[in-house]
Amino acid sequence: MKNLSLNMYIRFFALICLFALIPGAVCSQANDYTFKKNVMVEMRDGVKLATNVFIPNGDGPFPVILMRSPYGKGDENGGNGKRFTSQGYVFVSQDCRGKFDSEGIWDPFRYDREDGFDTVKWVTQQSWCDGKIGTGGGSYVGFTQWSSAPETSPLLSCMLPVVPFSDAYLGTNYVHGAYQLALTMGWGTMVSFKPGETPPQIDWAKAYTHLPLQTWDDAVGKEIFYLRDWIKHSTYDDYWKQRSITSQYEDITVPILNIGGWYDIFAKIAIENIASVRQKSKDPMSRRNALCIIGPWGHGVNQTKVGDIDFGEASKIEMGKIEDAWYSYWLKGEQTEASNWPPYRLFVMGRNEWRSANEWPLPETVWTKVYLHSNGSANSSSGDGALRFESPSQQTTDEFTYDPENPVPTTGGNNLVGAPIGPFNQQDVEKRTDVLVYTTGPLDHDLEVTGPVTMTLFASSTATDTDFTAKLVDVHPDGKAYNICDGIIRARYRNSDTNLELIEPGTVYEYEIDLWVTSNEFKKGHCIRVEVSSSNFPRFDRNPNTGHEFGADTQLIKATQTIYHDAEHPSHIVLPVIPRK
Repeated sequence: MKNLSLNMYIRFFALICLFALIPGAVCSQANDYTFKKNVMVEMRDGVKLATNVFIPNGDGPFPVILMRSPYGKGDENGGNGKRFTSQGYVFVSQDCRGKFDSEGIWDPFRYDREDGFDTVKWVTQQSWCDGKIGTGGGSYVGFTQWSSAPETSPLLSCMLPVVPFSDAYLGTNYVHGAYQLALTMGWGTMVSFKPGETPPQIDWAKAYTHLPLQTWDDAVGKEIFYLRDWIKHSTYDDYWKQRSITSQYEDITVPILNIGGWYDIFAKIAIENIASVRQKSKDPMSRRNALCIIGPWGHGVNQTKVGDIDFGEASKIEMGKIEDAWYSYWLKGEQTEASNWPPYRLFVMGRNEWRSANEWPLPETVWTKVYLHSNGSANSSSGDGALRFESPSQQTTDEFTYDPENPVPTTGGNNLVGAPIGPFNQQDVEKRTDVLVYTTGPLDHDLEVTGPVTMTLFASSTATDTDFTAKLVDVHPDGKAYNICDGIIRARYRNSDTNLELIEPGTVYEYEIDLWVTSNEFKKGHCIRVEVSSSNFPRFDRNPNTGHEFGADTQLIKATQTIYHDAEHPSHIVLPVIPRK
């Protein structure tokens, strides 16, 4: 990743971010639609947002599809405008506040709630709108839909977010206290540059090691105020609550189809958003029609090969047909297969087949504990670590040294910027002595694991604050070990994202590590493996082990970590096992 230009990152991001369009062109009237460029739509505070409108020629009014994007709203030749007008929709595409032709200050996540509502309200007042409005788009364009959904729901007929998120803190900037360094700093830098501004050459490997984090933007030679804000607000405070809708699921009363991937940076959010609406929405119709499709993809859809594994043609979905069926049903009142889709359509990796479910987690789930065992030398894959379904009795502990100057490198997983995404062979990582490796024997039957995965870890440290990581791995008969899902917890966040508590060196604490979600069938002859360590860099920042104020450290110190697995401290992973039929 070293010395890649920022433009290369931007091009990469545009390729994987669905519906990220290219900026403006002249106004014109085509044979089948009228194009209106840069209609300046006024928000409640007087700021005007540049909006392109594609109107089908013929007798209106028409149903509307709206997308709000920070990546450029597109021009007359943009594929979405032509496509949707040919199907009888008005297509509205808008630059987010402070981006491209829109006025105002670009402050990611801050204004999308209000601007989304004001834009939808404006659409309802236009003569070409028949009152039926749907939204669409991926990644941040998914966030623009979710962030305003509690307010826009009464005015919307449907939403179709792809690889979306809905909370700028939980699972996006911070994961149980650990800062998602590569995603937030890499992406945050990319989107800070204006059209025509020449971005510098950046040595990303060096940039990610810059300390202190509160001046991280010094590494790219430009002050970016919101990057500093994200570091300053390291707890789930009012700054982040204003950028979240997780306390307002009851107010979301619109049919929603979320589409995501098991290896996407927002995998957990995509499926749990839908589960929350199905449980909490005050509208029965919306509860029934909150749906989710999750494939074996990264930040996008329909990549048959993700990381090192090719999931085959069966992993593809017909995205165009899905969109057409969804919008036709909810915006035009046409009978399509969307009326009969299951709440959850999930791709089971390993078996490489789709399954349907009515609930999440699946009601037949058997929550199965698998315990850590060793004789005290679980360090690396050459050690004596074992993973067993029987709980441990009296055993010795495992120890390793976590050195922030030499962190465990990110190798695949739910990343976007700074490291490859997807399942990758972990054998090189597992050679490190600061990675504890626990493995079952070869399975005597296929074992499906579908649902949220968690780990209970009993551990102590010589530090007053440190991190612990856990990774679930599928070990193939040839010895290759592929990451399935992983998680991290920062010790001072072990009880809360708001009230932080340092740890006492040498004291044993119980840590609940969230490994997010997955659906994978461990095949007969494969082994289940768990890796335990204290870093995953640059996906997450390095914990300096000092216990100082977050973001202020320039000092890094080593910590000795002790992992317990005995009758009193039964460290284990909890797998959502689906019984075989």
